[in-house]
Amino acid sequence: MINLLLSSMMLTIEAQKVVELRMVRLAWGGREGWAEAQSMVTEKVSAAGEAMVTLSFGGSPEAVIARYRERVAANTKRLAAP
Repeated sequence: MINLLLSSMMLTIEAQKVVELRMVRLAWGGREGWAEAQSMVTEKVSAAGEAMVTLSFGGSPEAVIARYRERVAANTKRLAAP
């Protein structure tokens, strides 16, 4: 239970960087802003579906959070690239 709590807290902290980077990209507008808005919605629907499948087949909440953290890390890396 402690691992779940700590992982959730880390996910919250890590996701804030993605929110910041996405807001900047959206504020710039243009083609990149539009693409980011579309990507954001698509990724959220996909991640929710993946979480649902994981839990439906007996996966743990810890596994779901670990996967979300992987996605957040990938988005941070992608959005922070020059």
